[in-house]
Amino acid sequence: MSSHRQASSERSLLLPFEPIRQDGPPRRDQRDLMERPFFSLSKSRRVTPILYRSGGVEVEVHAVPEHGMASIWDADILIWAGSQIVDAANAGVPTSRFFRFTPYQLLTSVGRGTGKQQYHLLKRALTRLQSTAVSTTIRNGPQWRRHRFSWINEWEERVLASGRCEGMEFVLPDWFYRGVLDRSLVLTIDPAYFQLKGGIERWLYRVARKHAGRQPRGWAFQVRHLHAKSGSLARPSDFALDLRRIVARQPLPGYALTIECDANGAEVLRFWPASPVDKVAAVLRSIGRSGANPIGRSGASLSADQAHGSQPSLWDDTRNDYRKESKGESNFRKASDALWKTHPDRGLPPTGKRRKE
Repeated sequence: MSSHRQASSERSLLLPFEPIRQDGPPRRDQRDLMERPFFSLSKSRRVTPILYRSGGVEVEVHAVPEHGMASIWDADILIWAGSQIVDAANAGVPTSRFFRFTPYQLLTSVGRGTGKQQYHLLKRALTRLQSTAVSTTIRNGPQWRRHRFSWINEWEERVLASGRCEGMEFVLPDWFYRGVLDRSLVLTIDPAYFQLKGGIERWLYRVARKHAGRQPRGWAFQVRHLHAKSGSLARPSDFALDLRRIVARQPLPGYALTIECDANGAEVLRFWPASPVDKVAAVLRSIGRSGANPIGRSGASLSADQAHGSQPSLWDDTRNDYRKESKGESNFRKASDALWKTHPDRGLPPTGKRRKE
């Protein structure tokens, strides 16, 4: 983005908003963004459009091939901005769509590093958010059909003669800004959300938070319905396999997952608020009901989170160590065995072999 300020810039009509101090990671998310397919779930470059229609709701997302579609990791910037707006409004501080901030403020808030690489990744994320075109019928009045916008209308960086970035600015679209100001359209989220590595995991948490909330009985979706809502380019069978792997790990903060079968024999993913012990029991219950091994390989060379080639991401890829995930699955399996010893009536242990009493 050129550092030259255009005379027609929206910023000339808006008062700048400077972020207020927050204790810990941002905790607010916008409901409309939490379940529908507005973002790529892959860290790799996606140029295939998202075309989603369900009832009277339509969502279309188009990417520029040069930059690719904005990802669910890039959406952390929007979560941070929305949280800032809500917290400022709660404190009686005037807000605006025109943000003025430092990279350090944003990166530290969402748990990223502050080195040169993370700064460059931030600029690429802002570019994807600006170049991604969205069209939706959500929250439109009776005389309007579709609202078209980009996640960021424009952005700019202020660079000193030494090359050091002193600050950044961006302008949010009115559609997003109005959705955040409406308190009924904002939900709190667990700060541990920002530690989730996989795109499907992040999307599932947001779906669980919106639908299951704190309801003791939770919520359930057919797996094929979730596949359609996610906008994933993965085959339905690979998507279902990834869900089983997620159920085995139970990574969603504050929620337990099980895979079951409904009356018609279709796979159903159920999630509800749960403690760590409940999550272990959920794995056992899922194994007993579905009859499917939650960990396995479909023969596909790529998982649902890796359906395309590599692309730079705001998230540090070096932290996405699948060997660590495998170790975590092993530790989780040991915990499941330990719980089974005290509750053998729950079914077979995760190893699939009944132990001697």
